[in-house]
Amino acid sequence: MTRKTPEPIQVVKQRRDAALRALVEGVPYAQFLGIRFDRRGDELTAELGFDDKLIGNPYLPAIHGGVTAAFLEVTAIIGLSWSMMWEGVESGRIDVASLEEGKLPRLPKTIDFTVDYLRSGLPRDSYARAHVTRSGRRYASVHTYAWQDNHDRPIAQATGHFLMPRTDG
Repeated sequence: MTRKTPEPIQVVKQRRDAALRALVEGVPYAQFLGIRFDRRGDELTAELGFDDKLIGNPYLPAIHGGVTAAFLEVTAIIGLSWSMMWEGVESGRIDVASLEEGKLPRLPKTIDFTVDYLRSGLPRDSYARAHVTRSGRRYASVHTYAWQDNHDRPIAQATGHFLMPRTDG
């Protein structure tokens, strides 16, 4: 019995990057805020590059609380969606070309989202990661946290509950 030759790792990485890029580009608000994602294996780190339009209090100055909450929520939704897509992207079952044409899977819908503001977001780049704590067929729970200079000093954290999209089949 002969075994199928594995795909070159560059091909797999290109497929991963293209799928993630298509997923993020499918969220217009992420584009407006300037949120980017860095992928290392299956781990995603969101980056919110600083821009003057993000300032809520010019006297401190501090990033607007709504921007911080939106950054955490977008990170949670993309992180959850990425975890749902990961196996299909890895195996090649998900057609990346159709993703790039805008035929994206439906995104999870927010049920509730609770943010804890821990310190002021300073006028600099911010980073965030999401951890899926529970993911079922109908419901998922995600914990997200954001930091700036020091990973161990988060500026905010959030917990969100999401309604999972129905899958055909």
